[in-house]
Amino acid sequence: MKQVLIAGIGNILLGDDGVGPYVVELLQSSYEFAEGVAIEDLGTPALDFIDHIAGLDALIVVDSVDNGEPAGTITLYRKPELIRRTSPARMDTHSPAITESIVAAEIFFGVSPPEILLIGISAGSYDAGCSLSNPVKGAVGAAIRNVLAELDHLGVSYKARATPDSLIWWSRLSQTA
Repeated sequence: MKQVLIAGIGNILLGDDGVGPYVVELLQSSYEFAEGVAIEDLGTPALDFIDHIAGLDALIVVDSVDNGEPAGTITLYRKPELIRRTSPARMDTHSPAITESIVAAEIFFGVSPPEILLIGISAGSYDAGCSLSNPVKGAVGAAIRNVLAELDHLGVSYKARATPDSLIWWSRLSQTA
């Protein structure tokens, strides 16, 4: 049985930065996954990210990125590319934690997952608030399809729930405010 982590990264209080947690919440409420698959909202991890990735066979991360592309653009980053991005240039507010954790896990502990995919969704706004911008919200379905395609690639099973039950509480807060 493969050990896979699907991680949403981001701050739900900073607009499009919350897209990672938003996507993993929808995945968890809409699909059932094979044993060995964990789905977690990791918030904004620092180097403690190593603790979450040690011993995994695969890591799928969904996060907002600041890569110069139009808001809502999805860019896929694989492990070799993430490791190359250990320079001071930042893709987003979490890149140093992700890339440095991967490198540290590999070099110091030999425990970095062999398969890593970052599904980056280009952000439009990091303004305070719990709402995603329309372009980023429009990319959520494609991000979910990318997660499922990666699970297919890994040979990990999943199935849609008969009745999805999504409660993205922070999204509802912004609608009532």
